Amino acid sequence: MEGVTASAIGACAALVERGDPDRYAAVMAAPVAARGRLFVLYAFNLEVARAPWVTQEPMIAEMRLQWWRDMVAEAAAGAPARAHEVAGPLAALIREAGLPVAVLDRLVEARRWDVYREPFEDQAALVAYLEDTGAGLMWLAGCALGAGAADEACLRAAGWAAGLAGFLRAVPELEARGRVPLVDGRAEAVAALARQGLDRMAGARAGLRRMGAARVATIAAWQAEAILRIAAKDPGRVAAGALQPSEFARRWGLLRAGLRGRI
Repeated sequence: MEGVTASAIGACAALVERGDPDRYAAVMAAPVAARGRLFVLYAFNLEVARAPWVTQEPMIAEMRLQWWRDMVAEAAAGAPARAHEVAGPLAALIREAGLPVAVLDRLVEARRWDVYREPFEDQAALVAYLEDTGAGLMWLAGCALGAGAADEACLRAAGWAAGLAGFLRAVPELEARGRVPLVDGRAEAVAALARQGLDRMAGARAGLRRMGAARVATIAAWQAEAILRIAAKDPGRVAAGALQPSEFARRWGLLRAGLRGRI
């Protein structure tokens, strides 16, 4: 990335390694040329995702999220980058890769749900949350690696499925923190939701065969299918926090995705 030092990239990588080890592993399985941009983007996502949880004061959490929305808007307008270890590299990436600012903004805005204890209004609200977070992040990662408009639906499908898998894994912790993550917690509803994610993943796989180098962005979804299959088969494991695939399945899934350059 032009104008971004190796140490700045290294700082973003270190943040991801500590705070999002699964995505860190995915980036390390990607080609070296793709890693810098992905580390910057995932560091931004990590900062945004944890903003609602670092304080008990909703107003402060809102201010943190607004800071990132303002930072994205300023970068798109060509303003000098803010003095922050992620903001500077992200501003450079926005300009260099032409990242869609509206998608970045919605990714931040969606995290306002995490600030408060109110449940999603309905299933459509949960679907929209996953669209703006998981799907949006995957599309941004593809854009950072040169994806075109024809690739958006495929990348978003993979990202939505991965976002759902991560969300289902987080259900016990969200409930422990006083949130109501699932609109319908009945076993049949949870299984149906997992199957919806599997359907999107299947559609993404079909489209990836026609995609170019940007498909390596989907390596980040390397665990999603295994997690969703567990949830679909035994939805009770969602509330129990028992969706983690075996260590062998994890290692094999990552190795296969890295060798193929996609999920």
